[in-house]
Amino acid sequence: MADKISTRQAYGNTLVKLGAENPDIIVLDADLSKSTMTAGFKEAYPDRFFNAGIAEANMMGMAAGLAFSGKTVFASTFAMFAAGRAYEIIRNSIGYPHANVKICATHAGITVGEDGASHQCVEDLALMSVIPGMTVVHPADGVSTEKLLRQVAALDGPVYVRLGRLAVPVVYDEGTGITLGKAILAREGSDHTVIACGLMVNEALQAAETLEKEGISVRVLDMHTLKPLDEEAIVRAATETKSIITAEEHSVIGGLGAAVASVVARRCPTKVSMVGVQDRFGQSGKPEELKKEYQLTAEDIADAVRAADAEMK
Repeated sequence: MADKISTRQAYGNTLVKLGAENPDIIVLDADLSKSTMTAGFKEAYPDRFFNAGIAEANMMGMAAGLAFSGKTVFASTFAMFAAGRAYEIIRNSIGYPHANVKICATHAGITVGEDGASHQCVEDLALMSVIPGMTVVHPADGVSTEKLLRQVAALDGPVYVRLGRLAVPVVYDEGTGITLGKAILAREGSDHTVIACGLMVNEALQAAETLEKEGISVRVLDMHTLKPLDEEAIVRAATETKSIITAEEHSVIGGLGAAVASVVARRCPTKVSMVGVQDRFGQSGKPEELKKEYQLTAEDIADAVRAADAEMK
């Protein structure tokens, strides 16, 4: 496998495989198939692909109708348009009746880059998580994207899958066990725990390597499923390590950090620090520059761990 691949590309590749295995899979796109990477499915199975045009809300309604006709439907557009523009239809036509629709939203987070704030959705995980019965997934790399999408396709009910534009390092090998709803122990550690999702998993692993040289042992959990959340993994981390640091390419309001803090407050109070977008809109720039500007780098995670470590001494 390539050293780097975007999760949107892994999504496109996986759709083609799933289409060959299941003739009931239908794919819808809102005139962005080359960007969302559904174009491969369109080429392979043109009779099962529908371009809804720049009409995202209508596409979600179409998806619901097809789902209730017995199809497994993948509906794709950018995260800003799925979670934002089509929210009410997702809530009322997909979430409320528990339709078997997989909303696979690409171009999430600030690493969309030069497209700027209008396209950099940092609110989508919060918006989708609050819909009753909605499963919410945010894979870290290409391997986990395929493994999780296979389970998503087999799950009966609505799912939101958050995917990125930026090519990211492959974290896992093909033999890694990855289960929907269960955090991956990406690295053992005994002093502090970093719980991350999406591209921040790789940043967390880099931070843990740096901190090991400083005598600080960091556990890294990949919380690829934000809902249902693996509460037991969080409780173990809160019990066995000094503090928890969350890391996400999303607003800290209503995202992974808020979800983890809620579990800790209810079940095992301990210190929680959050690395993420701090109540800000995005802006135009190169992805790596934006990660630095919004403090979403491995060094920012390491600094958060250092601060927690110093406070706990």
